[in-house]
Amino acid sequence: MAIELNHTIIAARDAEAGARWLAEMLGLPEPEPFGHFWQVTTANGVGLDFATVPADAEIAGIHYAFLISEDDFDGVHGRIVDRGMDHWPGPSMRDEGRINHHDGGRGVYFLSPDGHFLEVITRPYGSGT
Repeated sequence: MAIELNHTIIAARDAEAGARWLAEMLGLPEPEPFGHFWQVTTANGVGLDFATVPADAEIAGIHYAFLISEDDFDGVHGRIVDRGMDHWPGPSMRDEGRINHHDGGRGVYFLSPDGHFLEVITRPYGSGT
């Protein structure tokens, strides 16, 4: 059997709000409740299960990278810019407001409201041109 990522849990101050924010930012379908989680499902079937953490708990920001189409990049980047969100071409958080063009594609990093470090890219790293 091939091994595939099925789901991961994402800590949030408010699971529903976090899931709705991510689905909207990435242009994905509305999240679905699943037990005490709110799940966003990617095109390849990976579930991103948002869980509400206690108010006094610290959320350790985690990096999540999404491979998206050029058209989807236009939408995501447009929403980032329209909302006046900080964004960067790389993980060093330098060159604020720019994107990268690695491997002949486009990429950008930005933060979720819960402090997770999100990345969208249009070409897998190392795919070249």
